[in-house]
Amino acid sequence: MLRHRIITALVLLGVFLPALFAPVTLPFAVLTVLFIAAAGWEWVRLNGGSALPAIALAALLAGSCALTLGAGWVGSAPPSAWWLAMGVWVLGGAWSLRVGPAGWGLLPRGLRWALGLLGLWLAWLAMADARTVGVNFILSVFSLVWMSDIAAYFGGRAFGRHKLAMAISPGKSWEGVWSGMLGVLLLAGLWVAIDRIWALDSPSLFTHLYLQHGLAGLVLVCVFLVAMGVVGDLVESLVKRNAGAKDSSGLLPGHGGVLDRVDALLPVFPLALALSFL
Repeated sequence: MLRHRIITALVLLGVFLPALFAPVTLPFAVLTVLFIAAAGWEWVRLNGGSALPAIALAALLAGSCALTLGAGWVGSAPPSAWWLAMGVWVLGGAWSLRVGPAGWGLLPRGLRWALGLLGLWLAWLAMADARTVGVNFILSVFSLVWMSDIAAYFGGRAFGRHKLAMAISPGKSWEGVWSGMLGVLLLAGLWVAIDRIWALDSPSLFTHLYLQHGLAGLVLVCVFLVAMGVVGDLVESLVKRNAGAKDSSGLLPGHGGVLDRVDALLPVFPLALALSFL
């Protein structure tokens, strides 16, 4: 299992990094369309869809992303898209966590499909848009989520006593969440300092937040984004629990599925754009 996990990670990095550091946005946008389409296929399958509708809706999602790219929205998406994502994730996430796996399963299947595909499309648009801002910017958004996950894992293992959502994800603790927030705040301070020393291709997310909202705003927005990353993780967990699945799929050997790897990124990217470019 560990060998498969390492090999898969190396292959993904070998594909992801050249696209990310390409001089234009197109390779990254096209690559992420493929991953988002795979996540759409997983979402439909987790929510009761058979093979044919899952493939058809994944193709529809990919086509929607391609049309958005062709229409020139990448790099100039309307701010209303990010605020739509804010409403979907804050209100929908709160409702989902309140009703839990059983309540989620009571929603009409078509509505569950539509909500997931909308969230995936908005996340893809935000990732592609963030890449047009600059590599430093998009890397800082990725790193916020990665640091939150890493700090939460080690903080939860060391100090975890109070369960966060026992019925949804028994391994998560409040102490892990606080550790993730602290890790991100330390990362934010370090990144702002680095941006001041070196002239990189673009300011990071953290520098944008600091310049727009000051130190207090930077802290509040970072805490909020970490919390919404946790919401994204928990929503995917409750959908899997409702479906009786351990992983979203087996597309990534050793890692589960695409949704298992991007669940926290889905709310964070559009909300980061909404709050850093007010």
